[in-house]
Amino acid sequence: MLLNEYLTDIHTAIAECTQTGFIVSSYVKIDVRTEHIGLLKGVIGFLDGSTLFFKEYLDLRYRLDKKMYSFHYQDAQATLRFRYDNSDHKPALGFHDHKHTPDKIRSATIPNMQEVLDEITNTYFAEL
Repeated sequence: MLLNEYLTDIHTAIAECTQTGFIVSSYVKIDVRTEHIGLLKGVIGFLDGSTLFFKEYLDLRYRLDKKMYSFHYQDAQATLRFRYDNSDHKPALGFHDHKHTPDKIRSATIPNMQEVLDEITNTYFAEL
């Protein structure tokens, strides 16, 4: 997969969620290193004032390899709702990929943008 194909998938997921009215603003920037390697960063604003900050350092030469990633979702008061990342912790967590919630850190699979947007809309906008 080429980096521009991955970026197209990101833009498609954001566009589909924008059509629902949940997303009111979005910004995505890519720092292309090669046609297969790059750093993707962005911010998505939601209608309730909540925000998703994301970044992914991608290596797509052989398979999708997220060398570094973070999907940080917070409410309008900047209080953490959740964050997926693969940052090292001290002391070590015992697992690499994990999810932070306000009350704990647990092991998690690496999400893609569509999964993160689905979690946000299904959890925090379900009543709308």
